Amino acid sequence: MQQIVPSYYTKFHCIGSACRHNCCIGSEIDIDPDTAAFYRTVSGELGRRLHTCIGHTGGVSHFMLSSDERCPFLNTDNLCDIILELGEDRLCNICADHPRFRNELPGRVEVGLGLCCEEAARLILGEREPTTLIGSTATDDAIITLRDEVIATLQNRSLTVPNRVDAILTQCGATLPPAYPDEWASLLLTLERLEPTWTTRLERLRDDFANTDLAAFDAYMAERQTEYEQLLVYLVYRHLANAADADGVAARAAFASLGYTLIHALGAVQWSEIGNFTFEDQVELARQFSAEIEYSDENLYILLDQLQ
Repeated sequence: MQQIVPSYYTKFHCIGSACRHNCCIGSEIDIDPDTAAFYRTVSGELGRRLHTCIGHTGGVSHFMLSSDERCPFLNTDNLCDIILELGEDRLCNICADHPRFRNELPGRVEVGLGLCCEEAARLILGEREPTTLIGSTATDDAIITLRDEVIATLQNRSLTVPNRVDAILTQCGATLPPAYPDEWASLLLTLERLEPTWTTRLERLRDDFANTDLAAFDAYMAERQTEYEQLLVYLVYRHLANAADADGVAARAAFASLGYTLIHALGAVQWSEIGNFTFEDQVELARQFSAEIEYSDENLYILLDQLQ
């Protein structure tokens, strides 16, 4: 089956202990059956730990987190003892894949890197050249063809980013409901939230957006518009081709537009408050949006329902 990846895909490398938001903290990871069976054959001290630190719920094996929400195999140097003792090829599927995602589509598998990983976000948003899809060939699938046309529109650098967003909404028969970013913040504050700092950001957006000078912020960000282009291309690549019909296409195009609108507005509020907004600040906003919205099926589908 044909596999498609973005042009930056092979540049990604996990930064391990240097990561500020370790994916081995705070998430209970399921273990695929083949890996669980292998872990039962491991002997010695590591085998003992594998036996005592893996739980089973509903027939599914998983690593049992410690009291401070850490994977039991994440050592004090924030490195994985399973990798250190057995090698990367002995990780379970989820650990080996993260932060990759895979979309199974007609005749092809589209693979990418999720923005919930700070290093993936750093790589994606830091790309200066337009992203291309490696391995992609002509298809008779109408939604995939439209998706690729939408990406081409987003990469038309003769247009401002807001004009590109308007254009793709028209291409997809979509409209973004008439709500300001502070109103969307109020909605997001009713959803499940993981990180206290995300709550704080949304509260500031809700309360302070009306006093934010967007024109001044856009002038400040004038040389960094590719960050928003890459964000939009990522959201469209990841989500739009999964639509089942025209309504789904419209909702997912609107979701990409909303993602840009929120991250742009959150950045503007931060800049307005402290007079600075770095690339690393942008990376952190994108990472939080992805972790809080994209990686919560419940939150994602609430928003898609709103947009549809």
